[in-house]
Amino acid sequence: MKKESFIQPDPQSWLNTFHFSIPIKIRYCETDMLGHVNNVSYFMYFEQGRIEYFENLGLTEELFSELKVSVVADLECQYLAQMYLKDPLVLHVKVAEIGRSSMEIQYAIVVNDQLKAAGRGTIVLIDTKSGKSTPIPEEARKIIASFEGWE
Repeated sequence: MKKESFIQPDPQSWLNTFHFSIPIKIRYCETDMLGHVNNVSYFMYFEQGRIEYFENLGLTEELFSELKVSVVADLECQYLAQMYLKDPLVLHVKVAEIGRSSMEIQYAIVVNDQLKAAGRGTIVLIDTKSGKSTPIPEEARKIIASFEGWE
């Protein structure tokens, strides 16, 4: 079954829409016996990038506190090419869309200007007392929209 890709309209144009990136050093424990990066590691990279993206925007209190927390509702990865222990990995992160209480976040893993993997996922803001979704604060929306150039 072929799934429609979120990498639109083409990989390079899609990559050009990212405004935030971080280097990731691949650790030995994240590889298999052949030196390939294990498929589980990609999801750890996505999490690290997501947290650093929100820290960079100063939104950790808005989205991660005792009163509310952002949780992953779904997460996927498209493995496009193999990665190895010594690869100079760069992770790109962006918020692609904001709903009432959720955000779609997209990820691109690049090595030497080659797209090696792409990911997307939805996070939902949850009220910790009720356990139910809660609206994303207007200030957080403004900061993200400004950073992503949606205005």
